[in-house]
Amino acid sequence: MKENLKDILSNLNPEVDQETLLLYLQGKLSPEKQHELELQMLDNEFNDDALEGLESFRDKKKLAYLVEQLNNDLKKKTEKKKSFRKKLELKTDPTIWVAIAIILILIVISYLIIHKQLQGD
Repeated sequence: MKENLKDILSNLNPEVDQETLLLYLQGKLSPEKQHELELQMLDNEFNDDALEGLESFRDKKKLAYLVEQLNNDLKKKTEKKKSFRKKLELKTDPTIWVAIAIILILIVISYLIIHKQLQGD
């Protein structure tokens, strides 16, 4: 899985990096860059709602910490799901397939021998 898919803010808009978005939310961007970012985010309703939600945080200085914490939690959960899926995978050994094939061949041969003997009686 690509590492940037696990970053919360990077998925809002691929053209806007996380640092620029955090600077915007903290009010540290120039007015021109703020306006440009707002125009980019308005293209998508989800992005616009996400930006509004992030703007509603009271303490903008803790926002970077909260985003980092969310990213870490997301990475942990995705790793946990990935390891759970790995546990569920059927682990097959080639020797098992060979044994199954031999057993099936023996069953078919036994059936044919028994069927031939029953017809001969």
